[in-house]
Amino acid sequence: MPYEHSPSPVAPTASSRLWTAGASGGVAILVMAALAVMKPELAGWLAAGGAAVAVATWLVNRRPPAPLSVAEIEAAAAGDLTPDASLLADVFEALGDPVLIVSGGEADDIAGRRIVLANAAARELFRLGGAGGALLVSVIRDPKVLEAVDEALFGGVGGTVDYVGGGAQERHWRAVVRPLPARDAYSWGAGAIALLALRDETDARRMEMMRVDFLANASHELRTPLASLSGFIETLKGHAKDDPKARDKFLDIMAIQADRMGRLVADLLSLSRIELNEHIAPQGRVDLSRAASDVVDAVSVLSRERGVTIRADLGQGGASVSGDRDEIVQVIQNLIDNALKYSSNGGTVELTIERDRTLDEAMTARMAEGTRLSLATPDREAGQRYAVVTVRDHGPGMAREHLPRLTERFYRVEGQKSGERQGTGLGLAIVRHIIIRHRGGLTVDSALGQGAIFAACFPVAPARTMESTGGPTP
Repeated sequence: MPYEHSPSPVAPTASSRLWTAGASGGVAILVMAALAVMKPELAGWLAAGGAAVAVATWLVNRRPPAPLSVAEIEAAAAGDLTPDASLLADVFEALGDPVLIVSGGEADDIAGRRIVLANAAARELFRLGGAGGALLVSVIRDPKVLEAVDEALFGGVGGTVDYVGGGAQERHWRAVVRPLPARDAYSWGAGAIALLALRDETDARRMEMMRVDFLANASHELRTPLASLSGFIETLKGHAKDDPKARDKFLDIMAIQADRMGRLVADLLSLSRIELNEHIAPQGRVDLSRAASDVVDAVSVLSRERGVTIRADLGQGGASVSGDRDEIVQVIQNLIDNALKYSSNGGTVELTIERDRTLDEAMTARMAEGTRLSLATPDREAGQRYAVVTVRDHGPGMAREHLPRLTERFYRVEGQKSGERQGTGLGLAIVRHIIIRHRGGLTVDSALGQGAIFAACFPVAPARTMESTGGPTP
């Protein structure tokens, strides 16, 4: 499911302190207070839970952001505090974590679980309208979450489960489910109700996966150059130390291996940084044609050394896209480097910029007899247009079974792992993650003996308004 909401890490606020109250039962009463504001007939619900409401209200008004002790909570519960229902409703609405209230209907009616109330974060996450009544199964299809909700509704048992949201940017959530007291006055359907709150754990999961991948892959990739360096060092300390010709040869090899290790570490750091910020879309504005032209100028020396001609068709006028210029340049640079790597002496690399394309046009096949595969597909948004940069080489091409794995870390097509074509194996992985961060798309078309075409599309930047430019909209 599409995800747009991303709470920013700020200092503890009223909403974060309210979450602490939820761990001890306060959020349940907080939600009832919000309901009471929207449904006046529910005001009587609060009578039996006045202490918990008092705790929640005290938490809102408590100035210091320090963690609460059990003694402080008990003291607040015993105090004579009058809750402000409108304030509690505003706080519920402002909570950064998505919170849903679900009604159960009949126990044997699986499709009867309905969302009767959602705060702003939940409505944005699940694309819900203002009115209640949406089916829970229509927005959350994870069996574990649905089962936990049923246990809370009909078993009175709370639970915590992991939930993975779909969409172009995969999100990891911790779903906390708690039963709430049922009341006959509940106008959305008598019977059981439950609270479902989601905690975003995407960053924590991403960092853990990055750590695991780094240990597994980097240790393997670094072992070869380290072994080579160690071997030559031992040789130079031995009989080769008095042989100038052998010493110079070994030192050259050691320099190559050290450079390989340096590029590997640099690519790993770049990939880690991009993955860490992948869920935050860049807000800049980039001229795609100018960025591509700068890359062509930068690689001209390398292309001449390899005897490869770069033909660039950048079209007329600019192509402004939303993004980070350095990262977009890195995408074009990696795609051209990859094309040069697999082009033979006297070959040609073709770079083309396409403007104002729909998503279907941006992701279409570009090689009549080749196999096309989408390596990254953006969420479809009505009216969104794209600019596309395509890079084609006329090298050996790839069989279709290799295409799905091209953006895996350290993956190299069999038979292309050594010699001049050797790289870190991270270039296309970096390209894919940058494009995902930019809410763009990436496709590859290839056939054996016909080379490959990579196409990266980026969302066209919105037109500048008179207020932002000081002049008329272009």
